[in-house]
Amino acid sequence: MKKYVISLFLFLIGFVNAQEVLDKIVAVVDNEIILKSELDYRVAAMAAQRNINPNDDNLKKQILDEMVAEKLLFAQADIDSIIISEAEVNQNLDYQLDFFIRQYGSQERVEEIYGMSIERIRRELREDVRKNLMVDRVKQKNFSEIQVTEREVREFFKTFKDSLGLIPERFEISHIFLNPVASERVVREAKEFAQTLRDSIKNGGDFAELAKNHSMDPGSKSVGGDLGYVKRGAFFSEFESAAFALAKNELSEVIESPVGYHIIQLLDRRGESIHTRHILIKPTVDDEADLNAIELLSSIRDSIIKKDSTFEYFAQKYSDDKETAKFGGDLGKFEVSQLDKPLLETVYKLDPGEISFPKRLDIDPLNYGFHIVMLRSRTPAHKPTIENDMEELKQLAIFNKRQKLYDEWLGKLKENIYWEIRL
Repeated sequence: MKKYVISLFLFLIGFVNAQEVLDKIVAVVDNEIILKSELDYRVAAMAAQRNINPNDDNLKKQILDEMVAEKLLFAQADIDSIIISEAEVNQNLDYQLDFFIRQYGSQERVEEIYGMSIERIRRELREDVRKNLMVDRVKQKNFSEIQVTEREVREFFKTFKDSLGLIPERFEISHIFLNPVASERVVREAKEFAQTLRDSIKNGGDFAELAKNHSMDPGSKSVGGDLGYVKRGAFFSEFESAAFALAKNELSEVIESPVGYHIIQLLDRRGESIHTRHILIKPTVDDEADLNAIELLSSIRDSIIKKDSTFEYFAQKYSDDKETAKFGGDLGKFEVSQLDKPLLETVYKLDPGEISFPKRLDIDPLNYGFHIVMLRSRTPAHKPTIENDMEELKQLAIFNKRQKLYDEWLGKLKENIYWEIRL
């Protein structure tokens, strides 16, 4: 997924700077082309990441080969008639945009850097996201079921043991997570305020000015709530149902979505695309909700330490992380590099079996909560052995086998699908 995010990041850079580059085609793969600007940006990013010379011809060849391989996989996905649903595209778009926002600190900063609204960024990325998902799907179709026998693992270890390096330090952790919930009073006040704004517009108030002054959507408030032309599938279902049902210039009722309350106006319609503007009012979590979550987690921690019941029991009963709650709060095993800095600092202070005090956990720029963390085990960095690290060695052996089969398969694609390097 990290490589996927980087490729989309480079796509955005290329889009922003496309007019500054005198482009030419450097490769053709089936019905797709690769431009010099795309290759140059990919080379520059890789050189910066590895701190190497971007003018190295071998680096340029390596990256162009990778880009050709990506296009070949997409062509095969098209041949295989792989279909990606709008829901999958939207889910992955949300992930990518959340990543950009975390990287730069705010949605406004992302929009400033790329010179376009978050909704336009979403539109520009949509087709690239779809293609990446198709490529992932065709890889899964051909290589997801690969397994190895114990004999193959032992042979892999015998062949590569001197070059495998250390198994990194690992932590096995669990947590109990509470998401502060806005009180009924705060929710009611948010809805009532949205209704007041709607009444003001109905009585002649300026929609754009009210959006600039009151909307809590940072991506559209500066332009009077204008969301531009958007096709179906880009909005929350509640928002979309209401927006597509409007007549031109009609104002919606106050509409509730997962992010708050909307007042929507339809400005224009072009087939399956609509041009809308909106005002968003969010119920904001207050200090009282935060304090209640922290106090409950502190109480749960005390009860576990006093052995009133187990960590697993309280996780299943109270944790708002439903995916881990059913497993007693088990988050799994992590290497140091897989933990973000706040969580790593928390874990490093614990001995196996200890539980942290409540800590804030930021899910994304708009959502957070509090959790307590239990360190279940810590395994120091060490040289791999068959006796202690069979599972890790098995995964490395599977990766090695998959890579060999992938290289062979890619060679066959190159025989059956037209491609040409034009450097």
